Amino acid sequence: MMTFRNGIAATAAAFAMTMAVPAMAQDEETTVIGVSIPAATHGWAGGMNYHAKQAVDRLEEQYEQLDFVMATASDPSKQVNDIEDMVAAREIDALVVLPFESEPLTGPVKRVADSGTWVTVVDRGLAQEGIEDLYVAGDNPGFGRTAGEYFAENLEEGSKIVVLRGIPTTIDNERVEAFQKAIEGSGIEILGMEHGNWNRDDAFTVMQDFLSRFDEIDAVWAADDDMAMGALAAIDQADRSDEMWVVGGAAMKEMVKRIMEGDPQVPVDVTYPPAMAATAIEMTALRYVANIPVSGEFIIGSVLVTPENAEDYYYPDSPY
Repeated sequence: MMTFRNGIAATAAAFAMTMAVPAMAQDEETTVIGVSIPAATHGWAGGMNYHAKQAVDRLEEQYEQLDFVMATASDPSKQVNDIEDMVAAREIDALVVLPFESEPLTGPVKRVADSGTWVTVVDRGLAQEGIEDLYVAGDNPGFGRTAGEYFAENLEEGSKIVVLRGIPTTIDNERVEAFQKAIEGSGIEILGMEHGNWNRDDAFTVMQDFLSRFDEIDAVWAADDDMAMGALAAIDQADRSDEMWVVGGAAMKEMVKRIMEGDPQVPVDVTYPPAMAATAIEMTALRYVANIPVSGEFIIGSVLVTPENAEDYYYPDSPY
């Protein structure tokens, strides 16, 4: 399997290759690509929907031989129905899917793949390996390691921190284990570690508890920008904003803007781009418009967002 570590650069380079040749064979039959993703039920998903729609609009305008059918689902059952409709009514040639949940989507997606349709899976893997032709995802261990390295380099020995975890999942475990490994030997003490469920309100409640229990906190790893916003609100309400800084993740535009402005309470962030769905759509399209081999794994590395590079990750028109 191929593994690309610089996802955005690789995709841009591949598309640049297609521009060297006129738009391919406009007489060819239309290729129909189905896109099935979760609805914008929270911030990151809203950003993912935004970037996916932009990619679909851009590709349909650029390539006459491509047609897309895109559906968003608020639960696994709706997503299964959407995919079955794409196969029956539109006879899709390829499917790009970010599973709402892995288990209930595995069987339906396998049936699509078994029929000979190309399958690209994004972010949340299926419960069975080897079904998809292409897998596009963020680097979850890298996400935790990048944050942990920042803490180790910017906190003194004996510093005290608290951690807000996401939903209990393999993804969360990978992130937290990598974070803990990155701070090993630094002398940083983790006072508490609780699940904030990638949710702003839950994180607010968890952070309130931390603040009531611990008189000294030097920094917070929130592991997600929605949780970071909840933690920051709790810290502000407790009038302890001068005592600690917060690092979240996924580069929400509000957090990136604070970094751009030099806010000492939000010094950096770690990317886990919602645009990865757009990357998956673009790479799938490459198979049909340029005959470029794209099967395998495409892992998008996590980058530390700092005041020096924050502008590169700021999308003011995105909902996230």
